[in-house]
Amino acid sequence: MTPPDTRHRHRTPDPAAPDHDHQLDHQLADERRYLSAARAALDLLLDTTRMRVATGADIAGDGYTAETLGRMLRGQAKALAEEPDSPLYFGRLDFGSTREAGEHDGQRYYIGRRHLADPTGTPLVLDWRAPVSRAFYQASTTDPQGVRTRRRFGWTTRRNLPAELTGFEDEHLDRPAEHLPAEDELSGLVAAEIERPRIGPMRDIVATIQPEQDRLVRSGLEESLCVQGAPGTGKTAVGLHRAAYLLYTYPRRLNRTGVLVLGPNTAFIRYVSGVLPALGEVDIRQSTLDELLARQPARQPARAIDNASAAEVKHDVRMATVMHRALYAHLTEPTGPLTVPDGSYRWRVSTEALRRLTAEVRREGLPYSLGRERLRARTVALLQRHAETRETPGAAWVRRMSRCRPVTAFLDAVWPAVRPEELVASLLGEPAVLTRAADGVLTADEQATICRRRPVKARSAVWTSADLVLIDEAAGLIEHPEGFGHIVVDEAQDLSPMQCRAIARRSEHGSLTVLGDLAQATTPWAARTWPDQLVHLGKPKAPVLPLTTGFRVPAVVVGLANRLLAVLDVDVPPSRSLRTDGQLRIERVADLPAATVAAVRVALEQPGSVAVIATDRELPALTEALHTAGVDTTTADQADGSARVTVLPAALAKGLEYDHVVVVEPAAIVAAEPRGAHRLYVVLTRAVSRLDILHARPLPAPLEG
Repeated sequence: MTPPDTRHRHRTPDPAAPDHDHQLDHQLADERRYLSAARAALDLLLDTTRMRVATGADIAGDGYTAETLGRMLRGQAKALAEEPDSPLYFGRLDFGSTREAGEHDGQRYYIGRRHLADPTGTPLVLDWRAPVSRAFYQASTTDPQGVRTRRRFGWTTRRNLPAELTGFEDEHLDRPAEHLPAEDELSGLVAAEIERPRIGPMRDIVATIQPEQDRLVRSGLEESLCVQGAPGTGKTAVGLHRAAYLLYTYPRRLNRTGVLVLGPNTAFIRYVSGVLPALGEVDIRQSTLDELLARQPARQPARAIDNASAAEVKHDVRMATVMHRALYAHLTEPTGPLTVPDGSYRWRVSTEALRRLTAEVRREGLPYSLGRERLRARTVALLQRHAETRETPGAAWVRRMSRCRPVTAFLDAVWPAVRPEELVASLLGEPAVLTRAADGVLTADEQATICRRRPVKARSAVWTSADLVLIDEAAGLIEHPEGFGHIVVDEAQDLSPMQCRAIARRSEHGSLTVLGDLAQATTPWAARTWPDQLVHLGKPKAPVLPLTTGFRVPAVVVGLANRLLAVLDVDVPPSRSLRTDGQLRIERVADLPAATVAAVRVALEQPGSVAVIATDRELPALTEALHTAGVDTTTADQADGSARVTVLPAALAKGLEYDHVVVVEPAAIVAAEPRGAHRLYVVLTRAVSRLDILHARPLPAPLEG
């Protein structure tokens, strides 16, 4: 049945158009009957899955298989059990009878987060990642892709109760002149979903993905891409949804090689951690780079902190050359022949032959440990040729020769085994070692900056975050690290060249989604151009694709933040926002703590999350004032939705968002660090509805007026 001439509607009848409203009520009743059928199918699927969980151990053939199967089934049962409380679908596609519709001629599809079928196997809901679902996001009046009508559904969700279907909105793509949103305007239900107040972790955006975002999400696995995304453009959501899309589209490859999501800090990882499980993807590793590096065998988490000068030198790409020199300085030339006893025989390899073998292996440019083993194998092969003059050696003989004392002693002398931690400990703890490795690469002052005053023992050393990056560089020179089929790197503009190299080693045979905003670059070593950063990430040919249209941050906030671009020394286009509902208040006050309490009280009168953001120096007084006033607060690292007000330092605000943000003393934020203006740009754009700026000192010049 062709829907009536309307984009949208409520259940409330319109006395002026009784027939029209009767049709809408009839359609809404039909939709609710379809929802009931879908929920019944989901209940049956959930019962079946629970039964499989109970019987899985008996079906599996061995303990490992039973454990693996049980974990998979329990995860599926948990996901399905949570589904009834959320909308089972968010859209519908009705295809026309046109050539463009192709195999979908006259078909109707419901689009949701997961595939759902009835007991006969007939699909009731299609996964948003399915090929046909692309039309839900991409079809337009100029390119309908065979779609006659796109329907979006409105829902009301309540805790512990099934989501209630409250209305729908239609776009008639075959009748473009009739009540369609303008090109720079969001549909009503999409706008309502985007603007909906939120408390707690980030949610998925499958119901609101825009065409430019969808094109990025559906990029192929072989493609690496870099998204330069202004605040509120959804770049993080694009990266997460691309990970989910790739797992759906390339399951065999990625289940084997894995997907990794890297974020800037633990608060950010906690904030986004629920998005992928909500999309049915629970096997994606989500981590900070520090956590990833510390999880490697025999490594300890970073417990020390470098001074700013030492950190800057250690993160410099020149350290890659220093590390390479320090490692290969362990190699020496053979100084004598090799003699190996073998029963009543003694096999001898000349000094010249050993030198020739060593030079050949070095020219091959293998990882250090593989080079050592290659030299071992070729040395034993020479011995084997000697032995073949008497008999034909077997595999057992080869293994015995490979591990015999003379061969091992020869290797230890000319190609000794080296552990990454030991290499970094000697480099940073022994001035002579550092001088040899860094001569002509680092200045004397730079060497003195990173050299520790006392010798360092690898087993008892307390490492800094930058040290872990150096250890990883050393490990990458010694042997190849674990790789991933795809890595999503968020806030990539803040990575140092050495951190980029750590990621590149893990994606050598995979692809990257690089997300960031040069205007939000705050570290001393942050990127100023994306091409340079992509070279360090090992993907120099990856295209840089801009996202400049914002859907989350209101236009009034974006306009204020854009004033800072002129002083940020980066080439990024100003962003724009489709949100016209935001509020901005700037007030000069005499008592910052008291004014903050007052602003938070007003913010709590409206729904949604609230954040107070200031420098580390300002924060204790503000927190104490809020507690004294009886306002419950939490921190970014502890935020779990139990308290609506989060108090956090400016340094931890990146990647997070709140409905109402109170920024305290912008001038102090700018003065607190070398890239303070960049930090202020980040802080201002955390607000997705309302922004208060409280200051006692004069505002930074770009914000005046």
